[in-house]
Amino acid sequence: MKLTVEQAHLAAAVGYTARSLPARPPVPVLAGILLDATGERLRVSAFDYEVSADTAVPATVTETGRALISGRLLSDIVATVRGDVTLELTGPRMVLKAGSARFTLPTLPIEEYPALPDPGASAGTLAAPALAEAVTQVACAVSREEALPTLTGIGLRHSSKAGTLTVYATDRYRFAVRDLAWKDADLADCTAVIPAKAFTDATKAAADDSTVDIALPGETSGLLSLRSEHHTTTIRALEGELPKYETLFPTEFAHEATVEIAALKTAAQRVALVSSREAPIKLTFTADGTLVLEGGTADDAQAVDNVDTSLAGGELSIAFNPTYLVDGLNALDAESVHFQFVSATKPAVMCGAGSDDRALRYLLMPVRLSG
Repeated sequence: MKLTVEQAHLAAAVGYTARSLPARPPVPVLAGILLDATGERLRVSAFDYEVSADTAVPATVTETGRALISGRLLSDIVATVRGDVTLELTGPRMVLKAGSARFTLPTLPIEEYPALPDPGASAGTLAAPALAEAVTQVACAVSREEALPTLTGIGLRHSSKAGTLTVYATDRYRFAVRDLAWKDADLADCTAVIPAKAFTDATKAAADDSTVDIALPGETSGLLSLRSEHHTTTIRALEGELPKYETLFPTEFAHEATVEIAALKTAAQRVALVSSREAPIKLTFTADGTLVLEGGTADDAQAVDNVDTSLAGGELSIAFNPTYLVDGLNALDAESVHFQFVSATKPAVMCGAGSDDRALRYLLMPVRLSG
């Protein structure tokens, strides 16, 4: 195996595959990145039985061949060298040259490396930037409780009637939902839960392409596959299902308000400074077009701030976890947030002011205040 490849191309390919490497591989070979030089390209791939990443870059190949190299080490090296990179396999060693730099790297036993999974036939096509945006938006509601692994995933739901793929997540205290229209989605209604980090990384990697083809996990395969112009990723779905969100979102509201996101976020972060971690802040929407934010307790530090709002339906006081509130504000792709309330004790709905029905909807549970 001997080839020359542009440093930028190699760094991008190795960086993409290295993100899927396990932090603690169960066997040493799963920490490796597979290099396969054939024709006029270098194929770069990684697989740990849960996630696979596969891409290819143009290369001048003088000797075909395959080698398995430590992924983390290779990623660190190619990110720092400059100029064209030459790779040459000599026995059990890989020699990497770039400019004045020369590295001799041990290889891993390639015969012990598992074969990459078949990504399967595509079920439909999505706009790659829109999918990456949707996954990033709902990821704010993913649970970090490893004891409940299903809640650490992002849900996917295909509706054949609506022609949409719904992306959603919850940690039981908030629910984030986003609908996407997609093409050629010729399959029955289905749902799946995909590990959030791997899914987020894969969609970000494909975001620069115009479209991405998706195959959803089915009865014969528990894999989600994403194929863009330059990358192919497979991710093994989690077992179980996320809670059904349709009945959680209210359809009738007693109060509605619109607030500028930047002003509200800044005020909420200021007021939360006087409270203990995750302590709620109180929001009072008044009839004179003011939203008053209060934090702290009478026995400790207190803070009050206010921002402008427009209100319909009468005055309302409600309390939220400030971190969850700010997470929702950050996820919305709009200048202002539109709140919809049933009461001070029922979940509130947040969405971008002026957004359509397929934009992000963020359901936030209120916190009951003592007294």
